[in-house]
Amino acid sequence: MNLLRAAYTVSLMTLVSRITGLAREVLIARYFGATAWTDAFNVAFRLPNLLRRLFAEGAFSQAFIPILAASRENDSAEDNRRLLDDVATALAWILAGVSVVGMVAAPLLVLLTASGLHPAAFDAAAWMTRLMFPYAGIISLVALSAGILNTWKHFTVSSLTPALLNLSVIAAAVLLHGVMHPPVYALALGVMAGGVVQLAVQVPALRRYAILPRLHLNFLAAWRSPGVRRVVQQMLPASLSVSVAQVSLVINTQIASHLRPGSVSWLAYADRLMEFPTALLGVALGSVLLPSLSRAHAAGDTQRYSSLLDWGLRLVLLLALPAAIALGVFATPLVAILFQYGHFNAADVEQTTRALRMYGVGLLGLIGVKILAPGFYARRDIRTPVKMALVVLVGTQLLNIVFVPRLEHAGLALAISCGALLNAGLLLHGLWRRGSYRAQPGWAGFGARVLLAQLPLALVLGWGAARLPWLAWPGAHAHLLRLGAAFGLLAAAALGYFATLALLGLRPGHFRHAE
Repeated sequence: MNLLRAAYTVSLMTLVSRITGLAREVLIARYFGATAWTDAFNVAFRLPNLLRRLFAEGAFSQAFIPILAASRENDSAEDNRRLLDDVATALAWILAGVSVVGMVAAPLLVLLTASGLHPAAFDAAAWMTRLMFPYAGIISLVALSAGILNTWKHFTVSSLTPALLNLSVIAAAVLLHGVMHPPVYALALGVMAGGVVQLAVQVPALRRYAILPRLHLNFLAAWRSPGVRRVVQQMLPASLSVSVAQVSLVINTQIASHLRPGSVSWLAYADRLMEFPTALLGVALGSVLLPSLSRAHAAGDTQRYSSLLDWGLRLVLLLALPAAIALGVFATPLVAILFQYGHFNAADVEQTTRALRMYGVGLLGLIGVKILAPGFYARRDIRTPVKMALVVLVGTQLLNIVFVPRLEHAGLALAISCGALLNAGLLLHGLWRRGSYRAQPGWAGFGARVLLAQLPLALVLGWGAARLPWLAWPGAHAHLLRLGAAFGLLAAAALGYFATLALLGLRPGHFRHAE
């Protein structure tokens, strides 16, 4: 299997998801703007997302995928089946219990997360938390299914399903905002519908490849099975690692809720734009790398292990650096053309742009972490990233003390960026010190060519951002003209970047990596 092609497939499917995600945010901005009500929705949606990251892409995937990959490499088909059934059963029972507790404790959870919300918005956040909390359980089962499919080298379905959530929220916003009171409740209904649809489409794919887990009622039997015990033993330190990141997120939300109304939403809109390159590059490469690294570790192939990490890091520099520069110099046009409609005004554009630029500072770190962390998880070493995450948590909150009084909500974004860069640096140093990673020859020349190729990209986007009236485009078809100008500038910048790379001797074939 060509890893570059697999990463391209995942990235292409993720692109569909992120485009629909942007469309979702555009509609939310148009119908609801950046107000206390959208702050309430973002707070309520963040709570089940916290558990999703803990039980799904976070601790659970980090613990489960290496164990599943090793089982597939070394054990019989019957042992694989037993592992899948027991893990799925135990996870489903645990998630059901957590969902019930979360629904009952919704007001307390909102108080702990965003006590600065306006009273009416606080009540709305509690109501939406109750409605959406089961989404955490549903989407965690979706992540379980995605992990199984990825381990079996089937990436398409699992990469495409996030788009279904976005489409459900879009449909709910369009169809229900006029009949719900307050209208923002329509978004919560869309989230729950999207979770159900995402889980439903995974089942045929799992059944097609005869890897559909069979749930049973005997939780105790599943809990006592050796496979579940191994996953739980790995999950405990992984949970702490993921919890550290989520604690930082909760603290930032709490701080933002005490700033100007709209601060939580400005950060959420900026974060949505940041998720575009983070998901297309970091999530796609991480999804492909973790199973491959796990197989290399199980086979004792240290050279291949190191070369996989090197391949991922080169792609990070090649693709994430121009994305970071684009977010920095072209932030205002991006925010304006995507969100400046209806209730989202020029002041909201300015505040969201400030946050986006600060997020862009740490883009290399945010994506780098998703490449480097699997280097530890594949070796079933989760304690080391936990220690590093604790250092990053303390550092991020110290930076909040410095940045927030001066930059308000943008200071929160800058602190996150600095923390991501620190985290990536610590992970890279840890892999180097353990001998798990050694840089392949040619990094100096490769890095110099990539840096030189940024020049035409930055010049084109910088000129366009400074010269054109993005916030008040004249004419009867201003929105279409503004969109066309932005698309043309981005295309010209991308063409200049890749043409410069080609002139300097870098070709796509240099990044193929066979599995």
